[in-house]
Amino acid sequence: MLPCSAGASYIECRTTALLHPNRSDHGPILNGPSPNITFSRQWVVWILNSTINLMLRPMWVMQSERFSLLWEGQKKGKEGSAALAFEEESTAVASDLSQSLYECFRPRTQIVVREEDCKALNGDGLPPIVLVHGIFGFGKGRLGGLSYFAGAEKKDERVLVPDLGSLTSIHDRARELFYYLKGGRVDYGEEHSKNYGHSQFGKVYEQGHYPEWDENHPIHFVGHSAGAQVVRVLQQMLADKTFGGYDNTSENWVLSLTSLSGALNGTTRTFLDGMQPEDGRLMKPVCLLQLCRLGVIVYDWIDIPWLKNYYNFGFDHFNLTWKKAGLWGLVDYLLGNIGPFASGDWILPDLTIQGSMQLNSKLSTFPNTYYFSYATKRTCKIMRVTVPSSILGTHPLLFIRVLQMSQWRHPPDVSPPFKGYRDEDWHDNDGALNTISMTHPRIPTEHPSHLVVDDLECQPLQPGIWYYKILEGDHILFIVNRERAGVQFDLIYDGIFQRCRKHAFRSTPQTLPNQS
Repeated sequence: MLPCSAGASYIECRTTALLHPNRSDHGPILNGPSPNITFSRQWVVWILNSTINLMLRPMWVMQSERFSLLWEGQKKGKEGSAALAFEEESTAVASDLSQSLYECFRPRTQIVVREEDCKALNGDGLPPIVLVHGIFGFGKGRLGGLSYFAGAEKKDERVLVPDLGSLTSIHDRARELFYYLKGGRVDYGEEHSKNYGHSQFGKVYEQGHYPEWDENHPIHFVGHSAGAQVVRVLQQMLADKTFGGYDNTSENWVLSLTSLSGALNGTTRTFLDGMQPEDGRLMKPVCLLQLCRLGVIVYDWIDIPWLKNYYNFGFDHFNLTWKKAGLWGLVDYLLGNIGPFASGDWILPDLTIQGSMQLNSKLSTFPNTYYFSYATKRTCKIMRVTVPSSILGTHPLLFIRVLQMSQWRHPPDVSPPFKGYRDEDWHDNDGALNTISMTHPRIPTEHPSHLVVDDLECQPLQPGIWYYKILEGDHILFIVNRERAGVQFDLIYDGIFQRCRKHAFRSTPQTLPNQS
């Protein structure tokens, strides 16, 4: 195995780091625990690293056996190579996760932010850029300080990273985002709360992160995955003036929206994970999502404070805890009689094609807001057949889904999700979302759009049009681990922030702090 300094591959470096912990040629973060440090930090990470590897190794060996069926005519030696490749990828995944865990356990200096510092940050000058996470995501302060956007928030002086429900519905997350910025007690809406059986009020933000937010102080939003749709729903709520006590809201509170691998039209992956293609609202009796449902219910029911502070699925307003639900309440939740999974007030129904179409029918593209989207894909066509474009370039946790989504066929005995639907249009994907879904809102009506090949050709930008680019990459290339994207990570986020600061404005160009 080559040392990293000799130009070894990504997987070779990660494998070397795990199998030879005391070597120093693969960087300090991946080194094994030193005997001179305390047990509570690097030794914990090392034990977790080994455990993750042991759990993932059998999974990838099984996946390699599935792939051998696709290449039945090949020699046994090649099948053995496939198994070895998947074992190396399991090691790579384990090392990636352990690196993130290391960041969580790493000792940190406590920083006290004074109220006057917040005012200086958001008072006058440039509007903030708000980064909105996607499904299973998290904001600032969760997972021991791990950054969902892989540190991109450090590229600009005025960036906010809200922590919203990771599995709650698009509607609920949009309401939470409003009060995160303006301050006050989250109000999910009286009618909505009654329809879906949860409390009307939620978390209290004593101090909003941008309380002066209004039409004269608009905001740039960047949404990854489901986060893009959250911002669109929020903008529509602002236009419809649905927030009690705020009669002056309007769509112009949103200056720009950048969608990064955004779920604008749903995804066929929801059907692979367990949503029924008949209606896009209910789960199959036996599927991956049912296991997720049981795990989330138990996690919220036991209600361990430090664990909930570390990571929260966002269902606190459903009162799932043992103190409020009791033992029989837990039984009802597990049986699917009550709760978010029974009522459909969670994220997956909103991410099906049918659910997204229902949302889009109520959402507008507004004439004074700038829209830009980056659509990602990890597929290509060979002899008119869509297949994964890369094995080593795709994250191991997404490769199987890239293959499955590229071969998806809507059940012939089930009505298509919308008129004009064709399977082949939805085959290009990034392992989580279909590429056609990420460019711009298309269903039930197509919104104005423009494919960008050269940035200079669309200058100056026009509001009310979805400018979009198609990039080669999987769904998580630009989040969590910036090392995977390399230089492309900086190019994407630098381009997003530069566009917000220099090309998206309503009156005169904004003056940056270091410019006269």
